[in-house]
Amino acid sequence: MASSCACACACSFLFFLYISLFVTFTFAEDPTVSYKFELTYITASPLGVPQQVIAINGKFPGPTINSTTNNNVVVNVRNKLDEDVLITWAGIQQKRNSWQDGVLGTNCPIPPKWNWTYNFQVKDQIGSYFYFPSLKFQRAAGGFGGFIINPRSVIPTPFDNPAGDITVLIGDWYIRNHTDLRQTLDAGKTLGMPDGVLINGKGPYRYNDTLVPDGIDHETINVEPGKTYRIRVSNVGVSTSLNFRIQNHNLLLAETEGSYTVQQNYTSLDIHVGQTYSFLVTMDQNASSDYYIVASARFVNESTWKRVTGVGILHYSNSKGKASGPLPDPPQDQYDNTFSMNQARSIRWNVSASGARPNPQGSFRYGSINVTEVYILRNTPPVTINGKRRATLSGISFVNPTTPIRLADEKKVERAYKLDFPTEPLTGPPKMETSVINGTYRGFMEVILQNNETKMHSYHIDGYAFFVVGMGYGEWTNDSRGTYNKWDGIARTTTQVYPGAWTAVLISLDNVGVWNLRTENLDSWYLGQETYIRIVNPEKNNKTELPMPDNALFCGALSRLQKPQDISPATTIRFTGGGYGWVVMMMILISGLLI
Repeated sequence: MASSCACACACSFLFFLYISLFVTFTFAEDPTVSYKFELTYITASPLGVPQQVIAINGKFPGPTINSTTNNNVVVNVRNKLDEDVLITWAGIQQKRNSWQDGVLGTNCPIPPKWNWTYNFQVKDQIGSYFYFPSLKFQRAAGGFGGFIINPRSVIPTPFDNPAGDITVLIGDWYIRNHTDLRQTLDAGKTLGMPDGVLINGKGPYRYNDTLVPDGIDHETINVEPGKTYRIRVSNVGVSTSLNFRIQNHNLLLAETEGSYTVQQNYTSLDIHVGQTYSFLVTMDQNASSDYYIVASARFVNESTWKRVTGVGILHYSNSKGKASGPLPDPPQDQYDNTFSMNQARSIRWNVSASGARPNPQGSFRYGSINVTEVYILRNTPPVTINGKRRATLSGISFVNPTTPIRLADEKKVERAYKLDFPTEPLTGPPKMETSVINGTYRGFMEVILQNNETKMHSYHIDGYAFFVVGMGYGEWTNDSRGTYNKWDGIARTTTQVYPGAWTAVLISLDNVGVWNLRTENLDSWYLGQETYIRIVNPEKNNKTELPMPDNALFCGALSRLQKPQDISPATTIRFTGGGYGWVVMMMILISGLLI
């Protein structure tokens, strides 16, 4: 009898402890959105030829991650490919948490047959982004998807709620497998012209019987007349800038990569590799037929590149017939980039709109902050270094470390990298190095991106949104600062740099960690056109950087620390830290005792 009573009391205590812990776990943090990603190869024929693509949960492209400001995002990735993988979240700033960035400078790769859980917060962000696999040229095979951060309901947006929210992923595409493309680059050759452009993983509508073979599946977007939709467009391709347009419809630009823009209409907009824009599009036409959605190659010989055009269909519910006839014209400036650069300069920050917080975006007066460090980063055509064709940035072709930079710092691995990236381009012969920029915590960095190649480049920096304050043709000089926009230059994460031109950006270095700075052109990135910015808080506390996650993978000089992973289905739950792993574990233990 006494034993039964004691057991009942113990169970009551454990039950209340369980509830208490559950409430603590549930309400102590912001809401969580969870996803399971299973990466596999599937066979698809987006351009009419069967080929191997990377699917997520059997789908190509992958699912759109839908979150809200300050949500915790948990993504369990199971790698069923035959090679290592990492997923990076382009534009997600990973505040205080470069451990989750998904690039080789911060993470060991996820081996085949393993799973790994990303766990990060979309802190103080809104906007439109995408994710993709960052290793081994895999983005050229798929594995990408949209990433939306909605504003909190208490924060006003500078436009009415749209009738629908549509993600559109555009990008140039090769029929060859990503492994074949890799081998081409390894052999010192160029990739050549892409085979086409995909829209949401699908080939072109058959607008031309000669250029488009029969039997290709195309993308159709269904809409209702008179309504306004938000259309988020990302260029997830390999290296081709694309002009995006919808026949007979204006594109009212509203946001780009987390910043609300001054709203203005465009009939078309150039979207460079790695960039994302969102438009408000009103269905105000008479629907005499369907309308073309077009993404066509820019800054190329258009007569030769006609097949490198993606075509989808905008279908009104009351449409009277199929789309037919010629496509809407692209900008008529094939050999002159002036129109495109002026268009880029016209994209301005909406300084009066609230972003992720109630205060206006423009309350951060970047133009009045003193610059503490300046880096001039110059790219040139590929060069031969040690018998290999390589791409460089300021004369250095980056070599990925065997031990990730952030992990090497944490575990005090010596000589894993060099903290000596030059502030100006090297004057001697180019070299291959693991050379990293030494950024100053709470500094204000000016970066000049000088493109001395004949092709367009776009550059991305993880961990930050930077201010695009100027761009121009020729060589940047100190006098170029007189042209800077110090009031409403757009804040974004990926900017274009025109051939034979420069782009200047300003970065507030308030995010501790190790952050990738790269060209988004996959071929040049693969050949070494990147570096990292290392930001360290001298005081070293958890307020400015989260601790290494419990499930961190080890490789390189730290391989001995990596325990084998039981890959049975029962072990797919992983505790990723953040201070609450012990709570979940305790709840599971108590559940067992209650049973």
